[in-house]
Amino acid sequence: HVQLVESGGGLVQAGGSLRLSCAASGRTFSGYTMGWLRRAPGKEREFVAAIKWSGGNTYYADSVKGRFTISRDNAKNTVYLQMNSLKPEDTAVYYCAAAFNSCSGGGCYAYGFYDYWGQGTQVTVSF
Repeated sequence: HVQLVESGGGLVQAGGSLRLSCAASGRTFSGYTMGWLRRAPGKEREFVAAIKWSGGNTYYADSVKGRFTISRDNAKNTVYLQMNSLKPEDTAVYYCAAAFNSCSGGGCYAYGFYDYWGQGTQVTVSF
């Protein structure tokens, strides 16, 4: 079965950087779209970024464009989220997710698009 395991979260000061990793296993992920979503305290889960495993097309929420970069390593079956210029409002639990679907039409921005989820990793950005 599909397993997604996140790592790399932690505490960082505003302006700092973190890199999240999502190790994926259980099947071949070509044809999948891999996403990062986050949930801040008291808020709904929101889309952060996504990448098409085959082809590498990327998608970003407006709030993170220019600061975050999503990428994947096919050999390691791992998806990364490089987060730079972090802000306190980026504080959240970050989840890795996978969907056997393409993001055409922006579908991958929706929580319900994804079939599989990791357990989440906490990112805390202090002032």
